[in-house]
Amino acid sequence: MSVRLDLTTHEQTLPTMLERAAALHGDRPLLRFGDAVWSYGEVRDDAATLAGALAEAGIALGDRVVVMSENRPEVLRLWLACAWLGAVLVPVSTALRGEGLEHVLASARPRAVALESALRDRVSEAGIEATWVLDESGLPAGAAPVRPQPVGPGHPCAILYTSGTTGPSKGVLCPHAQWYWWAVKTGDVLSIERESVLYTNLPLFHTNALNAFCQAVVAGATYVLGPRFSASAFWQRLEQSRATVTYLLGAMVSILLRTPEGEHDRAHHGRVALAPATPADLHEPFRERFGMRLIDAWGSTETNIVISNTLTDLRPGTLGRVLDGFEARVADANDAELPDGVPGELLVRHRDPWAFASGYDGLPEETAAAWRNLWFHTGDRVVRDPDGSFRFVDRLKDVIRRRGENISSHEVEQALLAHADIAGAAAVPVPSELGEDEVLACVVARDGAELDPLDLIRFCEARLPYFAVPRYVDVLPELPLTASGKVEKYRLRERGVTASTWDREQAGYTLRR
Repeated sequence: MSVRLDLTTHEQTLPTMLERAAALHGDRPLLRFGDAVWSYGEVRDDAATLAGALAEAGIALGDRVVVMSENRPEVLRLWLACAWLGAVLVPVSTALRGEGLEHVLASARPRAVALESALRDRVSEAGIEATWVLDESGLPAGAAPVRPQPVGPGHPCAILYTSGTTGPSKGVLCPHAQWYWWAVKTGDVLSIERESVLYTNLPLFHTNALNAFCQAVVAGATYVLGPRFSASAFWQRLEQSRATVTYLLGAMVSILLRTPEGEHDRAHHGRVALAPATPADLHEPFRERFGMRLIDAWGSTETNIVISNTLTDLRPGTLGRVLDGFEARVADANDAELPDGVPGELLVRHRDPWAFASGYDGLPEETAAAWRNLWFHTGDRVVRDPDGSFRFVDRLKDVIRRRGENISSHEVEQALLAHADIAGAAAVPVPSELGEDEVLACVVARDGAELDPLDLIRFCEARLPYFAVPRYVDVLPELPLTASGKVEKYRLRERGVTASTWDREQAGYTLRR
């Protein structure tokens, strides 16, 4: 049964989505977490009441509220209440620390900060004190409900930080309507209906888990929020959720296939998973073992689900075809379209207002560069086939992708260069046996110094998110340089892992999280 919300441009805001859905579905379950269940009406009423409490605490139109937390309902509650007031939620990765965290917090300029107690000292060291501690005093309460602010579809309701390519992380300004179109387009791809149950264990500081909640709201479905991904517990948790739809990243598919067969492999109700970046040769083994089809697609924090396979048009190994409402082209360095079969940069744009992000917060020059000539420049090299499907080739940008996380090589290099015995450093991607990349750090010692790879890893561990800490370390006599003194990273990528490369996993060192 389909009762999808069909909203005009002016109605495409989170409060309107929630109010319309509550009017339609009332007592039906919208949100589940563990044994707790909230109906559509209860989620709407909570948003209005919590918005009143936030207003009494001084949160107003346009204010930013940072939240740093593992998956828990308070993150979603805070997002909806902020949207109700016209405020902006800034979810921050729980892995951030050191200079990276300091940069994000300074850039976000928060009016208030909500976090879990385990993260309080780390945020305090970055120069900001917590306003609310979610697992202690919780969010503010005791206020009367308020009416939503009359914001438009282009008003930002979230700022999500994505890794910079040659510099610090950038805050992506995500407007209300972008979430509506994420929900509509992804819901179509996954055939989400009123009876669907959506389960995610992806983090709420990324777009995927947030827009999955909107998919449920738009379709009248149920959203089940799970804890951090665990390969050993995934299928049992999926079974307990009674979910029909779930969300994976390519590396998770590889990891799940490597686990021992178990009683829960087919005991679940899942029929489909959105699984970007899944290698072509894993689709059929996954379906045979777990009884679930995988859908590969292309999207980004700045855009939407622009290109996708569908249940009736599955082409493993491809990104799929362009979805209705979007345009995509493969272009050369001058943005001129290239013929089929010739690799070039993927450029995308939208036809519906506010379906993409509106830019990078406080970075007009980077916004103009990324959106030049009225196309968003993705930094991904792709090929379009004659049948209209797209295939990913590699990345133009100096970015590393590991297990669903974008890693800025610049930030890794800055952490390495802070070490007193390092004279030069370059971070490059090398292939992972699980798909995507691993981080290889190529370093040069200062005169007279001897570098211990394990010491470098521990040094980085205090300064980088766990997923960005290099797996491999190569101590080299020098780095290959261009005539202008820039590191020729392509040569380091081509060199890859050699007999002289130190491997953290072979050394048996386990990172702390």
